[in-house]
Amino acid sequence: MKFKKIKSINDFIVYQKAMILFKNFMEEDLPILEKRFAGRELARQQVRSLDSICSNMEEGYGRKAGKELKHFFRISRGSTGESKGRYIRCKNLLPKKTVEKRVNQLDEIQAMLYSLIAKLRD
Repeated sequence: MKFKKIKSINDFIVYQKAMILFKNFMEEDLPILEKRFAGRELARQQVRSLDSICSNMEEGYGRKAGKELKHFFRISRGSTGESKGRYIRCKNLLPKKTVEKRVNQLDEIQAMLYSLIAKLRD
């Protein structure tokens, strides 16, 4: 099997998926959450944790060092768990199908990060 050479952070499929998830949240979930006080408070934190998934991958890639890259990808992986938990807590504020879809997206991103981190050299 031939692998594509990574030339930018955008070449990581996991990063692309994280960016799509962030966009989905901003366009679809945030407008629903903003309608209620509890939703606004949870949405503030969700913006931060979903952004953290992307931004830590960006920072790690920018450093291009083995241990640092792994470190920032691990932080991204931790943010997936935080975001997933918050979606589960939003189950009374968002449609059930939305919560299930987002949790599945986060599970996929988290699994991809586990696999990627295991493959990266120190």
